[in-house]
Amino acid sequence: MSNASLLILPGDGIGPEVMTEVRKIIDWYGANRDLQFDVSEDLVGGAAYDTHGTPLHDDTMAKAQEVDAVLLGAVGGPKYDNLDFSVKPERGLLRLRKEMDLFANLRPAQCFDALADFSSLKKEVVSGLDIMIVRELTSGIYFGEPRGIIEEGGERVGINTQRYTESEIDRVARSAFELARRRGNKVCSMEKANVMESGILWREVVQKVHDADYADVELSHMYADAGAMQLCRYPKQFDVIVTDNLFGDILSDAAAMLTGSLGMLPSASLGAPMANGRPKALYEPVHGSAPDITGQGKANPIACILSFAMALRYSFDQGDEAARLETAIETVLANGARTPDLMGPDGGTPMSTSDMGDAIVAALDASL
Repeated sequence: MSNASLLILPGDGIGPEVMTEVRKIIDWYGANRDLQFDVSEDLVGGAAYDTHGTPLHDDTMAKAQEVDAVLLGAVGGPKYDNLDFSVKPERGLLRLRKEMDLFANLRPAQCFDALADFSSLKKEVVSGLDIMIVRELTSGIYFGEPRGIIEEGGERVGINTQRYTESEIDRVARSAFELARRRGNKVCSMEKANVMESGILWREVVQKVHDADYADVELSHMYADAGAMQLCRYPKQFDVIVTDNLFGDILSDAAAMLTGSLGMLPSASLGAPMANGRPKALYEPVHGSAPDITGQGKANPIACILSFAMALRYSFDQGDEAARLETAIETVLANGARTPDLMGPDGGTPMSTSDMGDAIVAALDASL
């Protein structure tokens, strides 16, 4: 692979700590698998505000537009709670998503066998779970107009508008079908076509895209409320779920808790292909900045490392190497390695953030 460019934005709280462990993994691939990355690093969130007075400097935004992928740690913390809304740390992340036009949010829910007891569901229901939720990220009810709070008939009325164009549905559907071809080749599209016109359009467009270009992929449709029920009843029936912004927000959080620990969950946000054919992409762990444990070596780096695994698979066409990294993590967990968030009644080997990164590197060594 020719050198790929990667912009690292550690951010705030535990972000720099978990990103240090990712850098160990990146270095390992350069030394052992001839996967060389041109890595640059910059500031985002509160760290950027402290230096520049803005949660994302224009120069950093320009870098993000030029690289093959962006890897972000976490943003925010109580230090910044009283800032004006326009410069809160989270605005840096939102600007990245908006200006990179990252319309497809990929949220995997994968349950490693060694952690199946951490789920609130029965072990046999979640053990081996591996599903992907593709959430449309740039339209829908969070962005539709009109919106706001108005006075009407002597009382206040809150208004939000669910709005989707055919092209917005088309492009996220294609992302889901392409992903399914790399996985179990099944897509379930979720909406509320029984009560919402936007749901009717969503179902029609997804079906049209499928019939025209992805007939080899198994497609089913399900109402989103029924989908939530089925995620709790038997989640392993799903492979890829594609849905809109609001339902995707809800369903992905529900699916996340099937796995038992937010410290284990990566995510990706993908946009349109660049000139080199790679999609614009931002990868980040689902967890927050965890200010209560910052600097204590207690952070679980696995979600951020798994986010890099997603980058290997979806930005750099290195699916085999992504699988190698995921298997190394599974091996380490099966051997009992545990950061504090993973310590359960059965115990395990307590590990710091750095220890966990070293253990994963050792497992990668053993994979050669």
